[in-house]
Amino acid sequence: MKISSYTFGKIIVNGNEYNADLIIFPDTICQSWWRKEGHSLCIEDLKEVLSRDIKILIVGTGAYGKMKVPESLIQELRNKGIETIVKETDKAVELFNTFISEGKKVAGAFHLTC
Repeated sequence: MKISSYTFGKIIVNGNEYNADLIIFPDTICQSWWRKEGHSLCIEDLKEVLSRDIKILIVGTGAYGKMKVPESLIQELRNKGIETIVKETDKAVELFNTFISEGKKVAGAFHLTC
Protein backbone atom coordinates (compact mmCIF):
# COMPACT_ATOMS: atom_id res chain seq x y z
CA MET A 1 0.00 0.00 0.00
CA LYS A 2 1.26 3.46 -0.86
CA ILE A 3 -0.39 6.73 0.07
CA SER A 4 0.27 9.14 -2.77
CA SER A 5 -1.69 12.11 -1.46
CA TYR A 6 -3.47 13.50 1.60
CA THR A 7 -5.42 16.73 1.85
CA PHE A 8 -8.19 17.71 4.25
CA GLY A 9 -10.95 15.11 3.86
CA LYS A 10 -9.23 13.14 1.06
CA ILE A 11 -6.55 10.48 0.84
CA ILE A 12 -5.33 8.59 -2.21
CA VAL A 13 -4.06 5.04 -1.65
CA ASN A 14 -2.81 2.90 -4.54
CA GLY A 15 -4.55 5.27 -6.95
CA ASN A 16 -7.95 5.07 -5.21
CA GLU A 17 -9.52 8.09 -3.53
CA TYR A 18 -11.13 7.83 -0.08
CA ASN A 19 -13.15 10.54 1.65
CA ALA A 20 -13.82 8.87 5.00
CA ASP A 21 -11.53 7.86 7.84
CA LEU A 22 -9.83 4.52 7.28
CA ILE A 23 -7.28 2.02 8.52
CA ILE A 24 -4.62 0.93 6.07
CA PHE A 25 -2.77 -2.37 6.44
CA PRO A 26 0.12 -3.61 4.29
CA ASP A 27 -2.30 -5.72 2.23
CA THR A 28 -5.78 -4.21 2.62
CA ILE A 29 -7.84 -1.17 3.59
CA CYS A 30 -10.58 -1.04 6.20
CA GLN A 31 -12.82 1.69 4.77
CA SER A 32 -15.18 4.06 6.57
CA TRP A 33 -13.50 3.60 9.93
CA TRP A 34 -15.92 4.82 12.60
CA ARG A 35 -14.94 5.48 16.19
CA LYS A 36 -17.13 4.88 19.22
CA GLU A 37 -16.44 8.36 20.61
CA GLY A 38 -15.72 10.33 17.44
CA HIS A 39 -12.72 12.47 18.32
CA SER A 40 -11.34 10.26 21.07
CA LEU A 41 -9.73 6.95 20.20
CA CYS A 42 -10.46 3.87 22.34
CA ILE A 43 -9.40 0.22 22.20
CA GLU A 44 -12.75 -0.88 20.73
CA ASP A 45 -11.99 1.27 17.67
CA LEU A 46 -8.93 -0.83 16.92
CA LYS A 47 -10.44 -4.35 16.82
CA GLU A 48 -9.23 -4.86 13.26
CA VAL A 49 -5.68 -3.81 14.18
CA LEU A 50 -5.63 -6.15 17.17
CA SER A 51 -6.75 -9.08 15.02
CA ARG A 52 -3.66 -8.81 12.79
CA ASP A 53 0.07 -9.25 13.20
CA ILE A 54 0.87 -5.54 13.48
CA LYS A 55 3.91 -4.24 15.36
CA ILE A 56 3.50 -0.50 14.71
CA LEU A 57 0.32 1.57 14.63
CA ILE A 58 0.51 5.06 13.24
CA VAL A 59 -2.45 7.23 14.17
CA GLY A 60 -3.23 10.29 12.06
CA THR A 61 -5.19 12.64 14.30
CA GLY A 62 -6.52 14.89 11.53
CA ALA A 63 -5.32 17.98 9.73
CA TYR A 64 -5.44 19.98 12.97
CA GLY A 65 -4.88 17.14 15.43
CA LYS A 66 -8.40 17.17 16.85
CA MET A 67 -8.66 13.41 17.44
CA LYS A 68 -7.27 12.57 20.87
CA VAL A 69 -5.34 9.42 21.71
CA PRO A 70 -5.22 8.85 25.48
CA GLU A 71 -1.88 7.86 26.99
CA SER A 72 -3.67 4.93 28.64
CA LEU A 73 -4.55 3.57 25.17
CA ILE A 74 -0.95 3.93 23.99
CA GLN A 75 0.17 1.97 27.07
CA GLU A 76 -2.49 -0.71 26.51
CA LEU A 77 -1.31 -1.17 22.92
CA ARG A 78 2.32 -1.26 24.08
CA ASN A 79 1.37 -4.06 26.51
CA LYS A 80 -0.02 -5.96 23.49
CA GLY A 81 3.27 -5.53 21.63
CA ILE A 82 2.18 -2.65 19.38
CA GLU A 83 4.24 0.53 19.26
CA THR A 84 1.92 3.50 18.68
CA ILE A 85 2.96 6.74 17.02
CA VAL A 86 0.55 9.68 17.05
CA LYS A 87 0.90 12.57 14.57
CA GLU A 88 -1.26 14.98 12.63
CA THR A 89 -2.41 13.13 9.52
CA ASP A 90 -0.02 14.73 7.01
CA LYS A 91 3.00 13.71 9.12
CA ALA A 92 1.46 10.30 9.89
CA VAL A 93 1.08 9.62 6.14
CA GLU A 94 4.78 10.32 5.56
CA LEU A 95 5.79 8.01 8.39
CA PHE A 96 3.42 5.27 7.22
CA ASN A 97 4.90 5.36 3.72
CA THR A 98 8.42 5.14 5.14
CA PHE A 99 7.61 2.12 7.31
CA ILE A 100 5.70 0.35 4.52
CA SER A 101 8.65 0.85 2.15
CA GLU A 102 10.91 -0.69 4.81
CA GLY A 103 8.65 -3.77 4.99
CA LYS A 104 7.58 -3.19 8.59
CA LYS A 105 4.39 -4.70 10.03
CA VAL A 106 2.58 -1.37 10.23
CA ALA A 107 -0.99 -0.15 10.16
CA GLY A 108 -2.17 3.42 9.72
CA ALA A 109 -5.39 4.66 11.30
CA PHE A 110 -6.17 7.99 9.65
CA HIS A 111 -8.68 10.70 10.62
CA LEU A 112 -9.00 12.74 7.44
CA THR A 113 -10.69 15.96 8.54
CA CYS A 114 -10.24 18.14 11.60
